[in-house]
Amino acid sequence: MNNSKIREIYEKYNILTLKLSDGSVTAGGEEWTKIAKEQSELSEPAEKYAEYLAEEKKLNLAEEAVKDENDAEMRALYNEEIYACRRRMEEIEGELKILLLPRDKNDDRNCIMEIRGGAGGEEAALFAAQLYRMYLYYCEKHRLKVEVVDENSTELGGIKEIVLNIAGKDAYKQLKFESGVHRVQRVPETESQGRVHTSTATVAVLPEAEDVDVEIRDEDVRIDVYRSSGAGGQKVNKTETAIRLTHYPTGIVVTCQDERSQLKNKDKAFKVLRSRLYDYYNNLSRGEQDAQRKSLVGRGDRSERIRTYNFPQGRVTDHRIGLSLYSIDGFMMGDLDEMTEALAVAERERLLAGGED
Repeated sequence: MNNSKIREIYEKYNILTLKLSDGSVTAGGEEWTKIAKEQSELSEPAEKYAEYLAEEKKLNLAEEAVKDENDAEMRALYNEEIYACRRRMEEIEGELKILLLPRDKNDDRNCIMEIRGGAGGEEAALFAAQLYRMYLYYCEKHRLKVEVVDENSTELGGIKEIVLNIAGKDAYKQLKFESGVHRVQRVPETESQGRVHTSTATVAVLPEAEDVDVEIRDEDVRIDVYRSSGAGGQKVNKTETAIRLTHYPTGIVVTCQDERSQLKNKDKAFKVLRSRLYDYYNNLSRGEQDAQRKSLVGRGDRSERIRTYNFPQGRVTDHRIGLSLYSIDGFMMGDLDEMTEALAVAERERLLAGGED
């Protein structure tokens, strides 16, 4: 296997492992923790390459032995071992290619999810509320913590807009392919003639930005404080605890009225603003590099339809990969794993092919 990158990873992993065990760095200290984190990140490809080297050694020994072996039965055994070693080495090479794919730097971050009702009036708002519940079920199954940052509901129980902070292991990685327009086809409860209506809702998933990712200058942000309100303008708080942030350079506006504490709402709002700015500047940078660039899944234009939920047929279809699942009831209860795994596989295959669509 002629790959300098994996050899560099393997050598670095061994150096870091030695540092952790030879007493040159104080165990539990800041430097030790940093080294341990880096070593852990390299461990999977390094250990896989060690497995490859072990198979290669076995192969070399068997090839040498078969040259000097005159016994036909022993030669057959050596040839079987040579075949098995080569086959396993090919398998490991394939596994290493996947492990060496460029990793999304945001995968292990928490995320901000924004769900909005789209075309279709109240039916779109009701669908947005159903998507919100679907993601709640999914997050509960995957032990992800969901916190409402802001919500704008309708009197009939629909959602015009809701902003969520989702925290947990690989939260962004698990949900990043949900960004886009979700379309629903069904007969609304208010439809007297049984006609199927089409409505939409949009979902945006942003990696949660850290303070070091985005600089927000005080003079660039206007902070407004107001009373929070519920559906139909009904007051839910008599004191001014709701926060509205306006970022002058980009025009991005963030509101938060979920908490009864003005300080907590302000912290949440700045967290969302930071994530939106992080996404904004990253997209701007990508656009400058190549205006036409978009990936197969997850990073395309959010105005594009990504998925259809057809209730009369009991079908959910993801248009990016052409996958249809006829289990809409389970899907709406948060059983998204088959779909999300298929999207991840499609993205991996695109990267292996070296394409950018």
